[in-house]
Amino acid sequence: MGAGSNGSKTAGGGADVLARAVVPRAAQALGGTIFVDNRPGAGGNLGAEFVARAAPDGYTLLYGTNGTHAINQSLYGNLRFDPLAGFAPVTRMTQIAALLVVNPDFPAHTVGDLIRYAKSHPGEVRFASAGNGTTSHLAGELFATAAGIEIAHVPYRGGALAAADVVGGHVQMMIEVMPNALPLARSGRLRGLAVTTARRFPAAGEYPTIAESGLAGFEVSAWDGVLAPAGTPAAIVEKLNAAIRRALEDPQVRQALLARGALPVPGTPEEFARHIASETEKWARAVRQSGATLD
Repeated sequence: MGAGSNGSKTAGGGADVLARAVVPRAAQALGGTIFVDNRPGAGGNLGAEFVARAAPDGYTLLYGTNGTHAINQSLYGNLRFDPLAGFAPVTRMTQIAALLVVNPDFPAHTVGDLIRYAKSHPGEVRFASAGNGTTSHLAGELFATAAGIEIAHVPYRGGALAAADVVGGHVQMMIEVMPNALPLARSGRLRGLAVTTARRFPAAGEYPTIAESGLAGFEVSAWDGVLAPAGTPAAIVEKLNAAIRRALEDPQVRQALLARGALPVPGTPEEFARHIASETEKWARAVRQSGATLD
């Protein structure tokens, strides 16, 4: 069986790296080839819309994220696809931790240091994000609210550009997904302060959680998964689900994902559908709290 995979993120970005870590083993399980076609733009909406309109034959799939399927419907006023009714969920793939990082010259070595500095310098600390309404933007806003601090948002056209400016000292901090942030922190180009997950992340146990660093209950994580166009026959969905789950259970694939800050969490199509529904409510609250809107 051959399959086409439509990515919703920029080539070389964190999401693209995670997708490509799974594709070879999934293709092997299917006995065919999976092509990754990156279609970035509008927070992943262009790729999602393309797949929603594709033939429901199992040959065009979406690598979807909490952006395309939980955040964007609250953020964009003119979404041209239905994240729930327009797709047949295949399986969730991973939970993706994020890391709070600062420039190494910034005078904060802990979350507490950062909060104290921001309180004594209101509005002076700037945080970068991959763009308005992205996970990194909303995570920063949620962090500011939880900490009771005033920090200024600086949006970029992608996480790599944002992280580069934190490295360069043009912006002081960022909460970025692990695939982008962890290599920079471990190389010393950024200083990692804490992870955003409820518990310490297995592949980055040296970092405390933001919750244990003083903001009890704080938890933000991204996620990804594979979806087919609505109307795809159940037998095809099940075959795709089995192949992707087999790939995620492969020790080498699992290790590659963990090393990038992504925890494999495969499941059934029904479990993925329930997860999308619950995450839609959660991120809608975050969007309202941040005040972010996009046309």
